[in-house]
Amino acid sequence: MKKTNRLGRGLSALIPETDTKTEAQQSGQLTSIEVNRIKANPFQPRLEFDPVALNELMVSIRENGIIQPITVREVDSGYELIAGERRLRAVTELGLETIPAYIIKVETKEEMLELALIENVQREKLNPIEQAKAFQRLIDECNLTQDEVAKKIGKDRTTITNILRLLKLPQEIQDSVSNDEITMGHARTLLALDNPEDQKTVWRKTLKGGLSVRKVEKLVKEFQDTGSKKAPARPRRSVYIQKAEEELREILGTKVSIRPRKDGGSIDVEFYSPEDLNRLLELFEKIKE
Repeated sequence: MKKTNRLGRGLSALIPETDTKTEAQQSGQLTSIEVNRIKANPFQPRLEFDPVALNELMVSIRENGIIQPITVREVDSGYELIAGERRLRAVTELGLETIPAYIIKVETKEEMLELALIENVQREKLNPIEQAKAFQRLIDECNLTQDEVAKKIGKDRTTITNILRLLKLPQEIQDSVSNDEITMGHARTLLALDNPEDQKTVWRKTLKGGLSVRKVEKLVKEFQDTGSKKAPARPRRSVYIQKAEEELREILGTKVSIRPRKDGGSIDVEFYSPEDLNRLLELFEKIKE
Protein backbone atom coordinates (compact mmCIF):
# COMPACT_ATOMS: atom_id res chain seq x y z
CA MET A 1 0.00 0.00 0.00
CA LYS A 2 1.30 3.44 -0.82
CA LYS A 3 2.56 5.31 2.21
CA THR A 4 0.29 8.15 3.30
CA ASN A 5 2.08 11.45 3.75
CA ARG A 6 0.60 13.10 6.81
CA LEU A 7 3.30 15.69 7.34
CA GLY A 8 2.15 19.30 7.23
CA ARG A 9 -1.56 18.45 7.13
CA GLY A 10 -2.42 19.84 10.56
CA LEU A 11 -5.20 18.28 12.63
CA SER A 12 -6.71 16.61 9.58
CA ALA A 13 -3.83 14.16 9.77
CA LEU A 14 -4.93 13.18 13.25
CA ILE A 15 -8.70 13.42 13.02
CA PRO A 16 -10.32 11.72 10.03
CA GLU A 17 -13.00 13.90 8.45
CA THR A 18 -16.52 12.48 8.58
CA ASP A 19 -17.23 13.31 4.95
CA THR A 20 -14.00 11.86 3.56
CA LYS A 21 -13.10 8.17 3.42
CA THR A 22 -9.62 8.20 4.87
CA GLU A 23 -7.35 5.20 5.09
CA ALA A 24 -8.27 4.74 8.73
CA GLN A 25 -12.01 4.75 8.02
CA GLN A 26 -11.69 2.48 5.01
CA SER A 27 -9.91 -0.06 7.22
CA GLY A 28 -12.43 0.32 10.03
CA GLN A 29 -9.72 1.76 12.25
CA LEU A 30 -11.93 3.92 14.44
CA THR A 31 -12.43 1.58 17.33
CA SER A 32 -12.35 1.11 21.09
CA ILE A 33 -9.08 -0.23 22.53
CA GLU A 34 -7.92 -1.33 25.96
CA VAL A 35 -6.20 1.41 27.94
CA ASN A 36 -3.54 -0.93 29.36
CA ARG A 37 -2.34 -1.77 25.83
CA ILE A 38 -1.39 1.85 25.03
CA LYS A 39 2.23 2.95 25.45
CA ALA A 40 3.27 6.55 25.97
CA ASN A 41 4.42 8.67 23.04
CA PRO A 42 8.23 9.01 23.31
CA PHE A 43 8.00 12.22 21.26
CA GLN A 44 5.39 13.90 23.49
CA PRO A 45 6.24 17.62 23.46
CA ARG A 46 4.09 18.53 26.47
CA LEU A 47 6.15 18.64 29.66
CA GLU A 48 3.61 20.02 32.15
CA PHE A 49 0.02 18.95 32.76
CA ASP A 50 -2.22 21.36 34.65
CA PRO A 51 -3.89 19.28 37.41
CA VAL A 52 -6.89 21.62 37.51
CA ALA A 53 -7.50 21.30 33.76
CA LEU A 54 -7.00 17.53 33.99
CA ASN A 55 -9.58 17.31 36.78
CA GLU A 56 -12.06 19.37 34.74
CA LEU A 57 -11.55 16.98 31.82
CA MET A 58 -12.19 14.00 34.10
CA VAL A 59 -15.48 15.53 35.25
CA SER A 60 -16.48 16.15 31.63
CA ILE A 61 -15.62 12.58 30.59
CA ARG A 62 -17.49 11.16 33.56
CA GLU A 63 -20.61 13.09 32.57
CA ASN A 64 -20.40 13.10 28.77
CA GLY A 65 -17.95 10.39 27.78
CA ILE A 66 -15.02 10.84 25.36
CA ILE A 67 -16.12 13.37 22.73
CA GLN A 68 -12.88 13.26 20.74
CA PRO A 69 -11.06 9.91 20.32
CA ILE A 70 -7.32 9.70 20.85
CA THR A 71 -4.97 8.78 18.00
CA VAL A 72 -2.59 5.79 18.13
CA ARG A 73 -0.45 3.60 15.92
CA GLU A 74 0.03 -0.14 16.15
CA VAL A 75 3.33 -1.35 17.65
CA ASP A 76 4.28 -4.92 18.55
CA SER A 77 1.31 -6.41 20.37
CA GLY A 78 -0.20 -3.09 21.41
CA TYR A 79 -0.45 0.57 20.53
CA GLU A 80 1.63 3.74 20.89
CA LEU A 81 -0.07 7.04 21.63
CA ILE A 82 0.30 9.75 19.00
CA ALA A 83 -2.08 12.40 20.32
CA GLY A 84 -4.48 12.70 23.23
CA GLU A 85 -2.22 12.42 26.28
CA ARG A 86 -4.58 14.37 28.55
CA ARG A 87 -7.58 12.32 27.50
CA LEU A 88 -5.68 9.08 28.10
CA ARG A 89 -4.53 10.28 31.53
CA ALA A 90 -8.06 11.29 32.48
CA VAL A 91 -9.50 7.94 31.42
CA THR A 92 -6.76 6.11 33.33
CA GLU A 93 -7.46 8.15 36.49
CA LEU A 94 -11.17 7.36 36.16
CA GLY A 95 -10.36 3.65 35.98
CA LEU A 96 -12.01 3.12 32.58
CA GLU A 97 -10.82 0.00 30.76
CA THR A 98 -11.27 1.17 27.15
CA ILE A 99 -11.04 4.38 25.15
CA PRO A 100 -12.16 5.27 21.59
CA ALA A 101 -9.21 5.73 19.25
CA TYR A 102 -8.22 6.29 15.65
CA ILE A 103 -5.54 3.86 14.53
CA ILE A 104 -3.38 5.39 11.80
CA LYS A 105 -0.19 4.35 10.02
CA VAL A 106 2.87 6.28 11.17
CA GLU A 107 6.23 4.79 10.29
CA THR A 108 8.90 7.38 11.16
CA LYS A 109 9.87 9.34 14.23
CA GLU A 110 9.56 12.52 12.18
CA GLU A 111 5.88 11.81 11.61
CA MET A 112 5.37 10.86 15.27
CA LEU A 113 7.01 14.04 16.54
CA GLU A 114 5.22 16.32 14.12
CA LEU A 115 1.79 14.81 14.70
CA ALA A 116 2.22 15.05 18.48
CA LEU A 117 3.37 18.65 18.10
CA ILE A 118 0.45 19.57 15.85
CA GLU A 119 -2.01 18.12 18.34
CA ASN A 120 -0.54 19.97 21.28
CA VAL A 121 0.07 23.31 19.57
CA GLN A 122 -3.33 23.51 17.89
CA ARG A 123 -5.48 21.72 20.47
CA GLU A 124 -3.79 21.40 23.86
CA LYS A 125 -1.95 24.75 24.04
CA LEU A 126 1.70 24.16 24.87
CA ASN A 127 3.36 26.82 27.01
CA PRO A 128 6.09 28.85 25.23
CA ILE A 129 8.99 26.81 26.64
CA GLU A 130 7.34 23.53 25.63
CA GLN A 131 6.80 24.96 22.15
CA ALA A 132 10.44 26.07 21.97
CA LYS A 133 11.72 22.64 22.99
CA ALA A 134 9.37 20.92 20.55
CA PHE A 135 10.47 23.17 17.69
CA GLN A 136 14.11 22.54 18.59
CA ARG A 137 13.47 18.78 18.45
CA LEU A 138 11.97 19.14 15.00
CA ILE A 139 15.15 20.95 13.94
CA ASP A 140 17.58 18.58 15.67
CA GLU A 141 15.87 15.22 15.25
CA CYS A 142 13.98 15.71 12.02
CA ASN A 143 16.61 17.86 10.29
CA LEU A 144 14.16 20.65 9.53
CA THR A 145 15.04 24.30 9.02
CA GLN A 146 13.23 27.09 10.86
CA ASP A 147 11.42 27.90 7.60
CA GLU A 148 10.22 24.30 7.29
CA VAL A 149 9.09 24.21 10.91
CA ALA A 150 7.16 27.45 10.37
CA LYS A 151 5.36 26.06 7.31
CA LYS A 152 4.44 22.78 8.99
CA ILE A 153 3.17 24.42 12.18
CA GLY A 154 1.36 27.21 10.38
CA LYS A 155 3.33 30.09 11.92
CA ASP A 156 5.68 32.65 10.36
CA ARG A 157 9.42 32.17 10.72
CA THR A 158 9.82 35.22 12.97
CA THR A 159 7.50 33.64 15.52
CA ILE A 160 9.47 30.39 15.44
CA THR A 161 12.76 32.27 15.86
CA ASN A 162 11.44 34.32 18.80
CA ILE A 163 10.12 31.23 20.55
CA LEU A 164 13.39 29.35 20.05
CA ARG A 165 15.34 32.25 21.54
CA LEU A 166 13.65 31.57 24.88
CA LEU A 167 15.91 28.54 25.26
CA LYS A 168 18.88 30.92 25.60
CA LEU A 169 17.51 32.21 28.91
CA PRO A 170 18.80 30.79 32.24
CA GLN A 171 16.87 27.72 33.40
CA GLU A 172 15.30 29.61 36.32
CA ILE A 173 13.69 32.08 33.92
CA GLN A 174 12.55 29.30 31.56
CA ASP A 175 10.87 27.60 34.52
CA SER A 176 9.24 30.91 35.44
CA VAL A 177 7.71 31.12 31.96
CA SER A 178 6.51 27.50 32.15
CA ASN A 179 4.89 28.18 35.53
CA ASP A 180 3.09 31.31 34.25
CA GLU A 181 5.02 33.56 36.66
CA ILE A 182 6.03 35.73 33.72
CA THR A 183 4.75 35.91 30.16
CA MET A 184 6.58 35.33 26.91
CA GLY A 185 6.56 39.13 26.52
CA HIS A 186 8.51 39.49 29.76
CA ALA A 187 10.94 36.76 28.70
CA ARG A 188 11.57 38.30 25.27
CA THR A 189 12.31 41.64 26.95
CA LEU A 190 14.92 39.99 29.19
CA LEU A 191 16.69 38.66 26.09
CA ALA A 192 17.76 42.23 25.33
CA LEU A 193 20.33 41.76 28.10
CA ASP A 194 23.34 39.71 27.05
CA ASN A 195 24.61 38.73 30.48
CA PRO A 196 22.66 35.85 32.16
CA GLU A 197 23.30 37.35 35.61
CA ASP A 198 21.83 40.67 34.43
CA GLN A 199 18.82 38.78 33.07
CA LYS A 200 18.28 37.06 36.42
CA THR A 201 18.63 40.34 38.32
CA VAL A 202 15.90 42.03 36.26
CA TRP A 203 13.78 38.85 36.37
CA ARG A 204 13.86 38.82 40.20
CA LYS A 205 12.84 42.49 40.28
CA THR A 206 10.03 41.66 37.86
CA LEU A 207 8.68 38.91 40.12
CA LYS A 208 9.07 40.94 43.30
CA GLY A 209 7.35 43.99 41.89
CA GLY A 210 4.81 42.23 39.66
CA LEU A 211 6.02 44.43 36.82
CA SER A 212 4.25 44.75 33.48
CA VAL A 213 6.11 44.11 30.23
CA ARG A 214 6.31 47.85 29.59
CA LYS A 215 7.87 48.47 33.00
CA VAL A 216 10.34 45.63 32.44
CA GLU A 217 11.30 47.19 29.10
CA LYS A 218 12.02 50.46 30.92
CA LEU A 219 14.00 48.63 33.62
CA VAL A 220 16.04 46.77 31.01
CA LYS A 221 16.81 50.04 29.23
CA GLU A 222 17.94 51.64 32.50
CA PHE A 223 19.99 48.57 33.29
CA GLN A 224 21.65 48.70 29.88
CA ASP A 225 22.52 52.35 30.41
CA THR A 226 23.86 51.98 33.95
CA GLY A 227 23.72 48.59 35.63
CA SER A 228 25.66 46.63 33.04
CA LYS A 229 28.35 49.24 32.48
CA LYS A 230 31.24 48.01 34.54
CA ALA A 231 34.38 50.12 35.03
CA PRO A 232 37.18 48.61 32.97
CA ALA A 233 39.42 46.45 35.10
CA ARG A 234 42.78 47.97 35.89
CA PRO A 235 45.64 46.00 34.41
CA ARG A 236 47.45 43.89 36.96
CA ARG A 237 50.52 45.77 38.23
CA SER A 238 53.87 44.21 38.91
CA VAL A 239 55.17 43.61 42.41
CA TYR A 240 57.94 46.14 41.64
CA ILE A 241 55.38 48.92 40.94
CA GLN A 242 53.41 48.12 44.09
CA LYS A 243 56.56 48.21 46.25
CA ALA A 244 57.65 51.53 44.69
CA GLU A 245 54.24 53.06 45.49
CA GLU A 246 54.50 51.94 49.11
CA GLU A 247 57.99 53.47 49.51
CA LEU A 248 56.87 56.79 47.99
CA ARG A 249 53.82 56.89 50.27
CA GLU A 250 56.09 56.52 53.29
CA ILE A 251 58.46 59.24 52.09
CA LEU A 252 55.77 61.74 51.02
CA GLY A 253 53.09 60.89 53.59
CA THR A 254 50.26 60.81 51.04
CA LYS A 255 48.66 58.59 48.43
CA VAL A 256 50.89 57.94 45.41
CA SER A 257 49.91 56.11 42.21
CA ILE A 258 52.37 54.97 39.60
CA ARG A 259 50.82 54.61 36.11
CA PRO A 260 53.22 52.82 33.76
CA ARG A 261 52.77 53.10 29.99
CA LYS A 262 54.45 51.40 27.07
CA ASP A 263 57.08 54.13 26.97
CA GLY A 264 57.51 55.66 30.42
CA GLY A 265 54.57 56.52 32.64
CA SER A 266 53.48 58.98 35.33
CA ILE A 267 53.44 59.36 39.11
CA ASP A 268 50.31 60.89 40.69
CA VAL A 269 50.85 62.49 44.11
CA GLU A 270 47.69 63.57 45.91
CA PHE A 271 47.27 66.52 48.29
CA TYR A 272 44.15 67.45 50.24
CA SER A 273 44.57 71.17 51.08
CA PRO A 274 46.74 74.20 50.27
CA GLU A 275 48.71 73.50 53.43
CA ASP A 276 49.26 69.90 52.32
CA LEU A 277 50.51 71.13 48.93
CA ASN A 278 52.97 73.52 50.61
CA ARG A 279 54.21 70.65 52.79
CA LEU A 280 54.89 68.55 49.70
CA LEU A 281 56.67 71.44 47.92
CA GLU A 282 58.93 71.98 50.93
CA LEU A 283 59.67 68.27 50.99
CA PHE A 284 60.58 68.31 47.29
CA GLU A 285 62.89 71.27 47.89
CA LYS A 286 64.72 69.32 50.62
CA ILE A 287 65.00 66.29 48.28
CA LYS A 288 66.41 68.55 45.56
CA GLU A 289 69.04 69.90 47.92
